[in-house]
Formats: sequence, structure tokens, C-alpha cells
Amino acid sequence: MTVRKALVPVIGAAMCAGVLATGCARQHTDAVTQDAHAPSTSAARPASPRPAPPQHFPRPLPGVGPVMRDLVPAGTGQALVVTGETEDSSQARVVLYEREPARGWRAVAGPWPAHNGLRGWTDDHEAGDLHTPVGVFGLSDAGGRLPDPGTLLPYDEDPRFSVEGTGYLGEPLEGSFDYVVAIDYNRVPGTTPLDRTRPLGEDKGGGVWIHVDHDGPTNACVSLSTEHMRALLTALDPAKEPVVVMGPETVLAR
Repeated sequence: MTVRKALVPVIGAAMCAGVLATGCARQHTDAVTQDAHAPSTSAARPASPRPAPPQHFPRPLPGVGPVMRDLVPAGTGQALVVTGETEDSSQARVVLYEREPARGWRAVAGPWPAHNGLRGWTDDHEAGDLHTPVGVFGLSDAGGRLPDPGTLLPYDEDPRFSVEGTGYLGEPLEGSFDYVVAIDYNRVPGTTPLDRTRPLGEDKGGGVWIHVDHDGPTNACVSLSTEHMRALLTALDPAKEPVVVMGPETVLAR
């Protein structure tokens, strides 16, 4: 065999090897190119936005609307809410609330049944009208015929806290003033509930108290059972500037 003839198979083999090598390289490159443009299953997807944390607002005084709520002093931490069934009703429901800075108002005592004025409620109380005044009033002084049950309020024990006779339903009134919390309507706070000073004048009445219930309507006061009066007296704290918020349900909701 001559050299020329021997070279032909070698050159042919080399050309085949080159073509095969080029073809494999092209296919590999094409595969890489395709992979580069294919969507990746392992690529990080945009994170879903996290829901905003729930917003918590201080709970308002239950049953008390914005008009009456605005009358509660900013520094008040205790509110006794007295809710009448109707404007003419002499029966009511009493709940003591305390305010926490973050959570707002929460009930700490009650509900307790109560009585109020024989003829219900009024926005314009007059002496002898047999209505209980509507509004927001301080609770700053206490007293009674019986010894102090342990209240933090100034307490005046005095035998003059006595009453006789019968109420509007014929019930005995004796013992009604065993415990008393003065409602700061037409009176001078910081004095005994027996003080008869009337800053608004005698015609606007006065001596409106929370006192022991005698199982019947009152002249203008709010009355609770002896047990609930003791509980109220021991719960009220002058450092929390307690108030009473009182009136018929429809008026309190204003």
C-alpha cells in the first residue's frame, strides 16, 4: 500500500471524529441554551405580602355614645354606669367599669339591679320633680349611719344619716342611708353628703345619692342592695377620679 492510500482512511476517520465532536458540542450547547431560557423551578419566587397586624383600639365605655363619653374627664379611671330601661322607668341596671390604658374599659363589678326616681329621668332636674338627673357626675364623698366598711373615699359616719316612714310602694325606708355615696350634682365636692350647700340654687334640687335600696322608687337617688353598696364603697378609689354616668338607655347611647 502506498502512503497516499494509507492516509485516506486516517483522514476520513479524523473527519468523522471532528464531525461527531462538533455535533455533540452543538447539541450540548443547544441544551444549555434551552435550559438557560427555561423557567427554573428552584428560583426564589416573590414572597407574598404579610397581612398587617390587627389594630387594637381601647374599648369604649359600653352603652355610652360619643356625646356622653365626651363628658367623662380624661383622667377618670372608674365609671359607674347606671342605665335606665326607659325615660319613665324607675328601675335601672348598674355596672362598675375601670379603664386600662391599652385595653380601654372593662367591667369589674355588676350588673346590679337598682332603683331610681319615681318618674324616671330628666335632663333638667328640679327640686321635687321625682326624676333622677341625667349626666356625668363625680363620686367624691361617702358616709352613712353605719361604720365605714373600708372605702378609700372620705367617709362621714353620722347618726343623722337616718330616715323613717314608708316609700312610694308602702315599703319601710329605715336603713336606706346606712351607706351613702354622694353624687356630685348641685353640691360641693369634698364635703360630707349631709352638706346642704347648693351651688346651682335650691330650685335645682340636691342631696342626690347612691344609697341602700328599700325595694321601691326613690325621690331622685339611685339605690342598691346593702351587699352591693358595700362592694361599691370598697371598690371606689379617689385616685381614679370615679364618676357616675347615668340616664336612660337611649340618652346614654347618644
